[in-house]
Amino acid sequence: MASSIESTPIRSESVPHSATGAEPIKQFDAIVIGAGVAGLYQLYRLRELGLSVLCLEDGGGVGGTWYWNRYPGCRFDSESETYGYSFSKELQQEWDWKEHYSGQPENERYLNFVADKFDLRRNIQFNSHVTAATYDKAANLWEVQLESGQRMRCQFLVAAVGILSARYIPPFEGIDSFRGQSYHTSRWPKEKVDFSGKRVAVIGTGATAVQLIPIIAKEVAHLTVFQRTPNYCAPLRNSEVSEETQRRFKATYDEIHKKCLETPAGFPYDFDRRRAMEVPKEERLKFYEELWALPGFKKWLGNFRDIMTDPVANEDFAEFVRNKIRARVKDPAVAEKLVPKDHPFGAKRIPLETEYYEAYNRDNVLLVDVRETPIERITPKGIKTTDREYEFDIIIYATGFDAITGALTRIDIRGETGQTLKEKWAGGPRTYLGLQTAGFPNFFIATNTAFCNYTVCAEKVVEWITDCIRYVRDHNYSRIAPSPEAEDAWVKHVNEVGSQTLLSGTKSWFVGDNIPGKAHAILLYANTAPAYRAKIAEVAEKGYEGFLLQ
Repeated sequence: MASSIESTPIRSESVPHSATGAEPIKQFDAIVIGAGVAGLYQLYRLRELGLSVLCLEDGGGVGGTWYWNRYPGCRFDSESETYGYSFSKELQQEWDWKEHYSGQPENERYLNFVADKFDLRRNIQFNSHVTAATYDKAANLWEVQLESGQRMRCQFLVAAVGILSARYIPPFEGIDSFRGQSYHTSRWPKEKVDFSGKRVAVIGTGATAVQLIPIIAKEVAHLTVFQRTPNYCAPLRNSEVSEETQRRFKATYDEIHKKCLETPAGFPYDFDRRRAMEVPKEERLKFYEELWALPGFKKWLGNFRDIMTDPVANEDFAEFVRNKIRARVKDPAVAEKLVPKDHPFGAKRIPLETEYYEAYNRDNVLLVDVRETPIERITPKGIKTTDREYEFDIIIYATGFDAITGALTRIDIRGETGQTLKEKWAGGPRTYLGLQTAGFPNFFIATNTAFCNYTVCAEKVVEWITDCIRYVRDHNYSRIAPSPEAEDAWVKHVNEVGSQTLLSGTKSWFVGDNIPGKAHAILLYANTAPAYRAKIAEVAEKGYEGFLLQ
């Protein structure tokens, strides 16, 4: 369990409360929102600059995603040795990964270990839900307000709020009437949920549900899965890390991270440089089988290089995957419900699974296709579809997130003109380099929006922000924000790059289509991670070209 120790922030000044004369407002050089993977590292780096820093964390402990998502089966789908931080050789040598794809309890322990090793807790205020942040142009300060009413000010505000942290539950009619237990997977209780003898519903079959369903299917009396869109799920093939492999990790971390920095998506493998349909069919199928036998995302990100750009190449592999699914599900009718036919392989996030499809071979598991029989409402007893009412003891909402932008737009963030970030981003995110947005000076977004292994890219984003703040202070500037022209050019570039892939034409959280009313827009930068890092480095080397420094 994560520690919930609250600590006193270092070096701050008390600023009189301008309106009420109540409790003084503490002032810091920088405030970081979020104590997850990016937020902890951002805190570490800003403290190295000698700044007074406060990190505000909504939860009772560190970890972000790995604090909140405690549902059974939750784990990395990145290789553990690549997900851990690369900035500290000591840390790499002191920590042992137990599994090749580490589970949530271990991941939370790891981030607590990091917080303790670098004494980060003294700068973190837990149980602090940020509701608003307003830029004061005259004072060149951000004022941050918490749900508790507490306020504080800073020159630099960094949002390290994560890409999958703003949970989404569809507005089902009658949702509050259910008399049983209800959970969203991203707010799972710390106490173990007892499923024995229970009738359980899972709504959703995305990556979270794919991890959860095989675990709880073995514990419940009966499980009903409500599926809207089937996914191309690929086998995770997890295993324990042997002592010999652990030694190899520790001896070769430099090479592991170098490889991750060189590949398009930050994983320790690269796309095959051949074009799929130029490879003879027999050889192509042999290659697919070899990929399928490997662990992790290599089926996706180690495939032929045109798998995400050529519809014909994509369909060739997609049908291979469909047949793999059909072979694992005994009932042909159920198998066809689980086979995706309405989107390309990889245009939605590929869930990695362990015994997911076998769960549907169990007598106590029922699959309901809500495109055939939509959910009409939640009732006191359970769930009513157009076909019938199902009675449950527990309903689990595995209904995903308002991804990428949601955690930011749910905070009332107001820039120098009073415009909110939500208003500005109504048609989709508008940033320069994914790092700042025009009209919001000294506001940084420490969220990895590149299509990349999260920690690999998040570290580089944090380091860029740190160097930028150092530059501002060393050159006696007081504020930095993108020019509107640079922002326009970047948004245009992001959309052009995204349109060259199969992502833009598919309904998914990659483009915001899972949230009713949210604008369809490319939310991830679909270029390669090395190209993104080269671009942000070039901008910095040119004295922060495209930014207005005052």
